[in-house]
Amino acid sequence: MSKFLIEGKNPLAGEIRVAGNKNAALPIIAATVLTDEECVLENLPWIRDVEAMLALLQDLGKTVEHVAPGVVRIRGAITKFAPGQTLVRKLRASILYLGALLARTGEAEIVPPGGCVIGRRGLEGHFEALAALGARIEIRAHDYRAQLLAPHAAKIFLHEPSVTVTENALLLAAAIAGESVIANAACEPHVTDLAQVLIKMGATIHGAGSNQLNIIGAQKLCGFTHRVMPDHIEAGTFAIAAACTHGHVLIHEAQQEHLQMTALYMQRFGMRFEFKDEQTLEVLPSELHAPATKVQVGIWPGFPTDLMSPLIVLATQAQGTTLCHDWMYESRMFFVDKLIAMGARITLCDPHRVLVSGPTALRGQELSSPDIRAGIALVIAALAARGRSAIERAELVDRGYEDIVARLGRLGAKIMREE
Repeated sequence: MSKFLIEGKNPLAGEIRVAGNKNAALPIIAATVLTDEECVLENLPWIRDVEAMLALLQDLGKTVEHVAPGVVRIRGAITKFAPGQTLVRKLRASILYLGALLARTGEAEIVPPGGCVIGRRGLEGHFEALAALGARIEIRAHDYRAQLLAPHAAKIFLHEPSVTVTENALLLAAAIAGESVIANAACEPHVTDLAQVLIKMGATIHGAGSNQLNIIGAQKLCGFTHRVMPDHIEAGTFAIAAACTHGHVLIHEAQQEHLQMTALYMQRFGMRFEFKDEQTLEVLPSELHAPATKVQVGIWPGFPTDLMSPLIVLATQAQGTTLCHDWMYESRMFFVDKLIAMGARITLCDPHRVLVSGPTALRGQELSSPDIRAGIALVIAALAARGRSAIERAELVDRGYEDIVARLGRLGAKIMREE
């Protein structure tokens, strides 16, 4: 266990580069199961979730070689179809090995995956999508047993555009001959990044970035080299941190095309910013005010749920009252009691909505991080607060943000880690 120690009220200033996209890296790592040939992944964020996903790959028989910072070479064959239970329980994305193993070995056994507890995230959608492609899923007392008895192309309509369900279906469909269709598919940039990898491996995929994917699978998929896209969630997080501390920060690898809705809300909060080019965002000191309309997460290209927690901190520093609504996860908002302990004026209306009145002079507190996104939100709050804060369970933040102490330190933050 470790914690962050933060002295607040230091405006962030300088330049920072966005790391590789966590939500793209994890399914791409799973995709390497589909081939015995060499796969080279570049721009991997060095975070705990990536480490866990690579450890699962090694547990399945692959060789993982660290070539350079953020670059790994993956080789070898899969030698088992049941990933280690302890590793699976470390992260939600381990469920992606279900589709990948079915595609490669025709069978898989996996325990329920772990991850952040932010609400109900059942596996029924995964099972339905994989069953449509010929898998038989057996729900046993402590795990799930899957067999690909009669693989066939299919048209799949998802009951909701789940990112990981879309990715699991893509992984299996890419290895099945014939044309499959995934309708009501997730459209997020990281889904498109996975599709690009599968195309490099030999599958034919049309419609990436839309809500319908057409996949013509290949019975033999090949190795690839791929640079993981930058993380738009991290770009938005650093922009919000700069605004909350009245800082002046230049953010590199902030892809404008993936930040359109985030930028719209930043503008509505009165944030001063400018895209210097399509991949460089400059955030200037701003006088913040509450937007005239509520802040609500949405299906892509709507406002991402992973930025809601940081945005609530932004609302505490804005003049006026902001209604924040996350309808996706019923536990997303429960971290606000920690902000209230710091002096924030927040009313929890129900599990999905909070009213935030600002601006508030936050004060340092001893807190504990409940999940990845709430954890980074508490870090931002501590940076904006008067006095010293201690944030326990720093390792949860490490799951999603690479070397955050050093990177924020280079922007002038007074932050250190204590084991």
